[in-house]
Amino acid sequence: MTKTEIFDTSFTQNRELSWLMFNRRVLKEAEDLTVPLMERLKFLAIFQSNLDEFYMIRVGSLSDIARLKQPPIDNKSGMSVKEQLEAIYKATAPLIEKKDKVFSQLKKELALHDIQHCEISGCSSTELKHLESVFKRKILPLLSPLVIDRHHPFPHLLNKQKVVVALVKNKDNLLTLGMIPISDTLDKMIFLPRDNLSFVLTEKVIQHFFPLVFDKYQVSDSCILSITRNADIHPEDEGFDFDLDFRVHMKLILKKRSRLAPVRMEVEGDLDEKIRRVFKDRAKLSDSQIFLQKSPISYDYVFDLIDRLSPKQRLDFTEPPFQSATMKISMLEYCLRQDLLLFYPYDDFELFIQFLKESANSNDVVSIKISLYRLAVNSRVVQYLCDAAQNGKEVTVLIELRARFDEKNNIEWAEMLEKAGCNLIYGFEEVKVHSKLCLVTLKKADKISYITQIGTGNYNEKTAKLYSDLSLFTANQAIAQDAIIFFKNMAISNLQGTYNLLWVAPYAYKAQLMEMIDREIEKTANGQPGRIIFKANSLSEREIIDKLSQASQAGVKIDLIIRGICCLLPHVKGKSENIQVTSVVGRFLEHARIYAFGEGEDVKIWISSGDLMTRSLLRRVEVAVPILDKTLKSRVVSMLHIMLNDNVKGHHLMKNGRHQRIKDDQPRLNSQEYFIEEARNRVVIPEVSVISKPIKKSWFQRLMEWFRVSA
Repeated sequence: MTKTEIFDTSFTQNRELSWLMFNRRVLKEAEDLTVPLMERLKFLAIFQSNLDEFYMIRVGSLSDIARLKQPPIDNKSGMSVKEQLEAIYKATAPLIEKKDKVFSQLKKELALHDIQHCEISGCSSTELKHLESVFKRKILPLLSPLVIDRHHPFPHLLNKQKVVVALVKNKDNLLTLGMIPISDTLDKMIFLPRDNLSFVLTEKVIQHFFPLVFDKYQVSDSCILSITRNADIHPEDEGFDFDLDFRVHMKLILKKRSRLAPVRMEVEGDLDEKIRRVFKDRAKLSDSQIFLQKSPISYDYVFDLIDRLSPKQRLDFTEPPFQSATMKISMLEYCLRQDLLLFYPYDDFELFIQFLKESANSNDVVSIKISLYRLAVNSRVVQYLCDAAQNGKEVTVLIELRARFDEKNNIEWAEMLEKAGCNLIYGFEEVKVHSKLCLVTLKKADKISYITQIGTGNYNEKTAKLYSDLSLFTANQAIAQDAIIFFKNMAISNLQGTYNLLWVAPYAYKAQLMEMIDREIEKTANGQPGRIIFKANSLSEREIIDKLSQASQAGVKIDLIIRGICCLLPHVKGKSENIQVTSVVGRFLEHARIYAFGEGEDVKIWISSGDLMTRSLLRRVEVAVPILDKTLKSRVVSMLHIMLNDNVKGHHLMKNGRHQRIKDDQPRLNSQEYFIEEARNRVVIPEVSVISKPIKKSWFQRLMEWFRVSA
């Protein structure tokens, strides 16, 4: 895209700035007094984690693009790459300021409930002696301090590693820098000998006792800082050698990640001008890329703090565990009889695990084919796939080794699957395989039957408790035939296959989506009501945006439920007057993609792994499946309307690009609470008993998986 091209930016906005506003909505949850106190602290951690990844990936990517001779112009805002980066830095500063205020308020509220986040200045002499003892025994032996002089060059600082830095002056009165990188192996905080739960962050303790480490120097002007590096590696653009095993290639790529160029520096506390100049010069950063803050650089300590809560504190300050609906049935037998739609986490992901386990051990099952993107650390999905292979089933696994930040895990899982006897497909050089599809083939006597499972979320036991996703199980033969063709095409590197019911990116998906929008436009031209409801994580693809605008102008009523990035601005006269955009940010990450066309009995619904983004439609293998069962279609429509009427966690996007909480005179409706209550009362299969399984709290240890933009 060049500057000479003309954009209609009257009803669109920049993708990156839209994302920052999404993260602002996450920060709002940390302010919400109706949210339990520790949950608010976790939302603060989510906000920080989101921002870290945004800088590593999106700012990193833009920084790379800026080096091109002719960088493209954003087709939603008309901004150059340089202008986008400047706008991002400018928009980040008030978010950091807001985060500081939210943290300060949470700190005060925690202290009122005997959870004290202490500063060194607030410790008694006895407590300082305790901290010094802990420092000398448990911390000092693990530190690797360094000084910058002619014998010691400026070190490579790891991505997002916290470092304590100070000015140090030697006996010859020469001034230089002293540094103490903080290892992830250290405890995140030091607890004080008080009756309540009181602690000091480890980096603050190291900062305080910095002079003990540099005992031959005069120390002044210390601060805690962290460098964020570009982590947006594109393996498909690295000149992949086809004679090299793809796993080996990925291992080489991963080694580069921690050494990429800096894109941001965060500083907790005051920053001395001499230290600023050194880091600006060494890290090649501008002042606009340096962010000073009064709150912690990282909230990784929150995980350990939750584990230290008393039973009463856990009850008072965290969300109560809820019951995921599950069923005492044979998944294979049930799914052969009728379609089943699971809605995670309200329905238990254990049902999919049970489906795999039964398939691995059933004498009737002859093969399992599955596509994997992100897996849990201790994945029972992999376990049962290995069991199936060892039980003589033909198991084919299409595994994407380039799932961002999960590459190492996926390489290890691939090796394990291969050793167990599974057939592996690694995907494609030019596109990522992001589909969520599983095909089980059964043979009884001379009859062959199939069960196809297609979902919106990963086969990940951990995130299935955090992410709201849909999973369809069907014995429909037409869908199964498409699934058979899909896996055959993936095996022979054919991205341009033809399918009857499935939408498959990168070649046909977008065109079919546009065709369905055109059908609704045609309805309005014939005097019939046109209706569209989309639910997705993000909307940024320009042609889809323009087509939705065309539908709006034709009179089609459009509701978009977009959690994060939305580059389309609603309610713009002559462009998007018939479009309403809703965002729901709550306890669970809204992750399901649903595309609904029409109303009543004529409604047509697809659920999908793919978002309305250019990368999803043109650079990934995504799969959408139609919901054909009338009862299940009605259930999905009901879900969509519940979310559209959420006046507690719902926000409406305004035409100025900002979001407002939905305020109306209707009874209070929190869609996620509604679905939790529905799960408690729902009998999914009338002829069998329904049992419940509590969701454990250990998922907080995997908080960094939450709100992953690339999921």
